Amino acid sequence: MSISALASQWLPVLRWGPKYNREFLAADGVAAAVVTLMLIPQSLAYALLAGVPPQAGLYASMAPLVLYALFGSSSTLAVGPAAVTSLMTAASVNVVVAQGSVSYTDAAMLLALISGVVMVLMGAARLGFLANFLSHPVISGFVSASGLLIAASQLKHLLGVPLKGDTLWQLALNLPLQLGAVHYPTLIMGLAVLAFLILARKRAKPLLKRMGASAFAADLGAKAAPVLALLISIGLAYGLDLASKGMKVVGHVPQGLPGLTWPSSTGANLQLLQTLLVPALLISLVGFVESVSVGQSLAAKRRERIDPDAELRALGLSNLGAGLTGGFPVTGGFSRSVVNFDAGARTPAAGLFTAAGLALAALFLTPLLYHLPQATLAATIMVAVLSLVDLGCFGHTWRYARSDFVALLLTFTLTLLAGVEVGLIVGVTTSVLLLLYRSSRPHIATVGQVPGTEHYRNVLRHRVITQPQILGLRVDESLYFANARYLEDHIAAQVAQHPAVRHIVLQCSAVNDIDGSALESLQTIDQRLKDAGVKLHLSEVKGPVMDRLQRSDLLKHLSGQVFLTQHQAVQTLTLASAPRA
Repeated sequence: MSISALASQWLPVLRWGPKYNREFLAADGVAAAVVTLMLIPQSLAYALLAGVPPQAGLYASMAPLVLYALFGSSSTLAVGPAAVTSLMTAASVNVVVAQGSVSYTDAAMLLALISGVVMVLMGAARLGFLANFLSHPVISGFVSASGLLIAASQLKHLLGVPLKGDTLWQLALNLPLQLGAVHYPTLIMGLAVLAFLILARKRAKPLLKRMGASAFAADLGAKAAPVLALLISIGLAYGLDLASKGMKVVGHVPQGLPGLTWPSSTGANLQLLQTLLVPALLISLVGFVESVSVGQSLAAKRRERIDPDAELRALGLSNLGAGLTGGFPVTGGFSRSVVNFDAGARTPAAGLFTAAGLALAALFLTPLLYHLPQATLAATIMVAVLSLVDLGCFGHTWRYARSDFVALLLTFTLTLLAGVEVGLIVGVTTSVLLLLYRSSRPHIATVGQVPGTEHYRNVLRHRVITQPQILGLRVDESLYFANARYLEDHIAAQVAQHPAVRHIVLQCSAVNDIDGSALESLQTIDQRLKDAGVKLHLSEVKGPVMDRLQRSDLLKHLSGQVFLTQHQAVQTLTLASAPRA
């Protein structure tokens, strides 16, 4: 690979930057304005969810956007704080540091730094495939449970009570004890904002269109609803002096841009580093899967493609940027990326303009946030995350695959009752174990010839022609250590059931690999069949598998032959077995 190709692979801006023009500038500028309006309340809300100061939400949305624009491969992915990663940040840091302290903020920054290092190293080693171990049922169960857990965790801000607990079980037990301390002005404010945001999400766009607004203006107005809710609630809290009456507000938000910083109070704590390593790995995997899923979906609509390994590197650098500027772990968010796409973003430069818009907000708008009720941010979070809950997936998964349903249910239940880390780890472990179990008992079909054709199909599903002296078996799985013994037992049982058989033809059309253990098993099978007066043959062996077999001793000592097709094998062996005149 040439130096220029390698540079463009690691720095995708070199591909789209030279082609940038006025048309792209206009489209990216409009998209950035829309996303900026959305990100201001969203960033503050996710900072509240993560347990860090509100300005950390703005900081975590600046440097990451710039770094992703330079190193990311998606033209529309918008990076920043997200609901699930914010929840995981709070769950991880709460275990080791008291929320609200300087050490808590430093620990959140350190978590972002560790996640960043993990992602960059994984990207450099081209380990993007590891995200495949997070199956769709596990991700679906985890995200749905996290959405419910996040919504439940915001009840304390909506009710104005000190509700404690990191799991749904703890929150449910603690909630009745706090109902007598509900702060009703806070509850009224929170419910009003909640109702407004729900109605705006469902009705604002059609209403604005009926009022004569263009499709774009109506969409922009609907997206700006959280900003309107933020401004109205700030006005009410300030005008009625609700903070002096017990309503919790955001309070002082430092004005200005973030500087380069280091989590000094935790930097030398080796034990904390070790404690945060596993949560950082999980956040990295979840963040990467979420980003790649969104990025690939949006890229497909424009017939573009993204590079998973480049995404790992870009997300890693974005997290490093967040950790070094007072932020917390970030990822590519679904809602903001879709808004960025729908608003017409053409290149990653839209992220640069969005970062500039947030920088202006941090410079000039933060004094306005002092009287922002926390109940408003809680309502914003609840509306955002409840859209993540997909309870319909339970029915679909149950009907399609019971084993996937087990993984889904375990992940969902344990995430709610035991916490996000336990739920995700158990879900991934269950998926891997179920995969090993299924592949350890591969489908092995006895096949026969479909009349009038050269095709061979399962004797239990089709009317086929078979030969009493020839037994065709099709293995629908790669052969490896976990299923090698199962193949031995199955062939032994088939030979016992068919005493007239003199040839077994193992059709390998679905076998993509044969590892060392399976090779030993094939040699054992061949020897046992030879002792019983039966020959073992192979057919339809794929090229890469044949290359490996030719480097072994199996083919040298094989009692039978290797045939190009199953039909060729049956014809040859039938003629060889026919009585001679």
